Amino acid sequence: MDYSTLIKARRSVRKYQEGTSISDAAINEILLAAQMAPSWKNTQTGRYYIVKSPDMVAKIKAETLPDFNQRSSKNAPVIIVTAFEKNISGFEKDGTPTNELGNEWGAYDLGLQNAYMLLKARELGIDSLIMGIRDSEKLRKELGIPASQQVAAVIALGYSAAEPMCPKRKDLDEIRKVF
Repeated sequence: MDYSTLIKARRSVRKYQEGTSISDAAINEILLAAQMAPSWKNTQTGRYYIVKSPDMVAKIKAETLPDFNQRSSKNAPVIIVTAFEKNISGFEKDGTPTNELGNEWGAYDLGLQNAYMLLKARELGIDSLIMGIRDSEKLRKELGIPASQQVAAVIALGYSAAEPMCPKRKDLDEIRKVF
C-alpha cells in the first residue's frame, strides 16, 4: 500500500468484529515500526504494555476505561498501553530540561512512535482507536508500570466491523502561516 493510501485508510475505529485475534508476529511488526520513529537524541523512551489475554483485556477495559471507551473498544482483542520514560527525552545528562518543554518532548516522541505503530497496523489490515481518557493509576497497578514512566494512551487494536467515515479536515489556510 502506498503512503498516501495508507494515511487515508487509517481511521479511529469504534466498532470491532467479534471473535478475532491478532498474532504475536503482527504485534511484533507493529512494535518494530514504532521503534523506527525518531526520538530526542535517539533516546527511544517509549514503552508498550501489550494486553492480549481475553480475561486481562476485559479487566483492563472494565476497570480502567470510562463507559464510552469500553463501548468504543468492545470486541477489540488487543489493548496496548503506551508510556514513556520521564526526564530523559528533552533533558541534559545532569537532569535539567534542555528547553521549556521538559517532559513534553517525551510525549512528542511517543506520539511519533504511536503514529508509526498505527500506520503499520493499518498496513497489516488491523484497525485502531487511541483513547486518552483512562485511569492511569489503575493501569499502572494492573500492568506494573513504574513511577518513572508517564502513562499516555490506551490503544485498541482489532478488525473493523463497520466502515468508519473520514471526518472533514480543515483547509490549509486554517492551519498554516506562510512567510
